[in-house]
Amino acid sequence: MVDRNQLVKENFVSLVSAENLPQSACKLTPSDAGLTASDLVDIFESQVMSRHLDLQSRIMQKQGQSFYTIGSAGHEGNAAYAKAFRATDMAFLHYRSGAFVIQRAKQVAGQTPLYDMLLSFAASIDDPISGGRHKVLGSKALAIPPQTSTIASHLPKAMGTAFSIPLAKRLSMAGELPSDSVVICNFGDASSNHSTAQGAFNCAAWAAYQSVPMPIVFVCEDNGIGISTSTPTGWIAANFKHRAGLKYIYCDGLNIIDTYHKAKQAEKYARQHGKPVFLHVRTVRLLGHAGSDAEFVYRDMADIEATELQDPLLHSARILLENGALTSKQIIQIYQQVEQRIARIAEQVASKPKLQTAGQVQASIVPPVKNNVLTELVSAEQRQQLFAHEKHNLNKKQHLAKLLNWTLMDLMAQHDNIVMCGEDIGKKGGVYNVTSKLFDRFGHNRVINTLLDEQSILGGAIGFAHNGFLPIAEIQFLAYVHNAEDQIRGEAATLPFFSNGQFSNPMVIRIAGLAYQKGFGGHFHNDNSFAVFRDIPGLIVACPSNGADAVEMMRSCVQLAREQQRIVVFLEPIALYMTKDLHQAGDGLWTANYLPPADAKTEINQQVSVYGEGRDICILSYGNGYFLARQAEKILAEKGIRCRVVDLRWLAPLDEKGILEQVSQCQQVIIVDECRKTGSISEALVTLIHEQQAEQSSTATLTRITGEDCFIPLGSAAYHVLPSTTDIVETACAIMNNKKGLECIHEYN
Repeated sequence: MVDRNQLVKENFVSLVSAENLPQSACKLTPSDAGLTASDLVDIFESQVMSRHLDLQSRIMQKQGQSFYTIGSAGHEGNAAYAKAFRATDMAFLHYRSGAFVIQRAKQVAGQTPLYDMLLSFAASIDDPISGGRHKVLGSKALAIPPQTSTIASHLPKAMGTAFSIPLAKRLSMAGELPSDSVVICNFGDASSNHSTAQGAFNCAAWAAYQSVPMPIVFVCEDNGIGISTSTPTGWIAANFKHRAGLKYIYCDGLNIIDTYHKAKQAEKYARQHGKPVFLHVRTVRLLGHAGSDAEFVYRDMADIEATELQDPLLHSARILLENGALTSKQIIQIYQQVEQRIARIAEQVASKPKLQTAGQVQASIVPPVKNNVLTELVSAEQRQQLFAHEKHNLNKKQHLAKLLNWTLMDLMAQHDNIVMCGEDIGKKGGVYNVTSKLFDRFGHNRVINTLLDEQSILGGAIGFAHNGFLPIAEIQFLAYVHNAEDQIRGEAATLPFFSNGQFSNPMVIRIAGLAYQKGFGGHFHNDNSFAVFRDIPGLIVACPSNGADAVEMMRSCVQLAREQQRIVVFLEPIALYMTKDLHQAGDGLWTANYLPPADAKTEINQQVSVYGEGRDICILSYGNGYFLARQAEKILAEKGIRCRVVDLRWLAPLDEKGILEQVSQCQQVIIVDECRKTGSISEALVTLIHEQQAEQSSTATLTRITGEDCFIPLGSAAYHVLPSTTDIVETACAIMNNKKGLECIHEYN
């Protein structure tokens, strides 16, 4: 079989030697684009470096030294538009952007991109961006957050970052990025079809259509194929050329003069007008999708060979010759010298150390703690103005929704960099009034009503965090997060991991959810599964069951984000928002007084809370389940059964020590989990307790009461598939009446 890699190299040398090079319809001269002869040589060198990195990676793979071979061959024209932007313009890149990274590295002193990228290929712990965790294109010094195999999932956060730049300026806040920055985000033509990409384009254009500044340049590198599926001819232009709110510019990405010229137009337009641009760059794909891709299976050999003759390096060689920048001999010399240089560096990196332990791999899941994060309390006079509309209620006990609203009010007053984003959170105050009056107090720049797109909400929040904001994003209902969960799993949570802790996007994500809404809504408004969050390394999940805890826990969540750069999901039980009474109407036992910030504890408490000291049964629960367990506790006490009820509060990570300490006080354990039997947190609790009992040779009856493995139906039928107070009471009584003391796990659904 013909070695296409070697053939591409041989073709380059022979065609340049013969000066038999592909032509271009573009007749721009370097001076037309503002380029000098040395600029052309500079760009060409970056292209050659990128090409030989791709080729060397495949050689290393055959030697067992490289583990990722999706390269940039055919897309090296992105070196030209890299030169058109500032090194401080944050760039969200896809995996065919090697030449962009190399070209940008030339704009920043002290960079060693060839060595760094080869370390990444070799998965060496010395890799300066990911520490050996993945082959990623990224650099803190170059303002390039790392990306892995993107399927357009980076576009929403690029959009959010672009939005945040003029937002910081409007709020007189010193962001992480210069106030006149633009954002660059590139992707392939196939990825432009992804719903995530379409959401980002739509959100950027939606904002621009309303004259909301959005300085971003979307760069579509169109090589006409996605792995093996061809993009219809003219599809990209037809989709984006006349799109409302989005300026379209086309360039020939095989021609570095045209690419630079059009990129400068895009850069200038986005920077001066603060509007989004869609830069459509024609490219080709060489060497297949990746090293393992047998391209001849789905493409005609004649097509492959014709594409190879359109190699962008050949086009650049022609431009260099036509403009007298280099001779053919000098071009070949650069090509071969770079090849030799990269081969020498590859020999060096092959022996560099790799990650050796699980601890080393996991070290960057949690980002580093920020030092000297200062907090100043709002003055009494400011708070008096802030809560003027509630002056007659502040000293009265309130339900969860009201207490949470007041907490957010105080937090936003205390921290100027907090911004909220979500559907209907503005003047309406949210579906459940949890954000009521925040818009009136802090304005539309800090309480942002978004369009109806969860990917844009969460991606936007990631982008805000990139620029120094502390976003509190709201997802209206738990079921809606599944439309956008990869923004949390694949983007937000992985950023510290793949950047070795250099990048982070701390935030709090408020999600109204869980069931028991007295028949309202059905599945989409009564979703009782949050298993997706428990599977994300490093993510914190908090779930208050009552107002007093909601106040303390929301403050802790913001503190975790500000000081520890964590991503926190704050799960709010909708059915308990307005609940006031526990046992009987008017008892007010599920309300609490509001604790002002000045009186609150400053340390973060991620421990369980315990009600009662009974030793007969320990009931473990959270959210609505804890409320039901508290009701059951009173009934059981009247029957002579003494319980202690444990509210888990923090669902990831669990307070394992606190849970086991409470369980050890009792001979019977009941887990009340309002989520489904399969995939619920009850499974983790059973495992935790069982493993602890095995270690200590102790025995206890362990019983689960869970929801059915079922979606939540509409109306009163919902209560047939959810745990109830009666279930808890009957289960506890049955356990206590079991004189045999069976060592088993009972299932009550």
